[in-house]
Amino acid sequence: QAQLVESGGGLVQAGGSLRLSCVASRIFFRFSPMDWYRQAPGKKRELVASITSSGSTTYADSVQGRFNISRDNAKNTVYLQMNSLKPEDTGVYYCHQALNDYWGQGTQVTVSS
Repeated sequence: QAQLVESGGGLVQAGGSLRLSCVASRIFFRFSPMDWYRQAPGKKRELVASITSSGSTTYADSVQGRFNISRDNAKNTVYLQMNSLKPEDTGVYYCHQALNDYWGQGTQVTVSS
């Protein structure tokens, strides 16, 4: 069964940085577009960033210029580098493989003001 495992979340002060990782197993990772979503308390899950199998990226307006999504196909891993973090970035961050709608368990990011 496919598996996505996120790591790298934590508590950080506003203006700080975190790098999230998502390791995929038992999927054709190098051919898979991958996404990062987040869900804040009491809010709907929202798409944060996407990367295609060829490395093209797109971002939500709210994170454009602060976040960077990348992938390492040799390691079956997708990353989300988050800089200049704001309290409104707080939430659970999920890795997602769109082709088969696989989700990770999520990792908590908390940004204090």
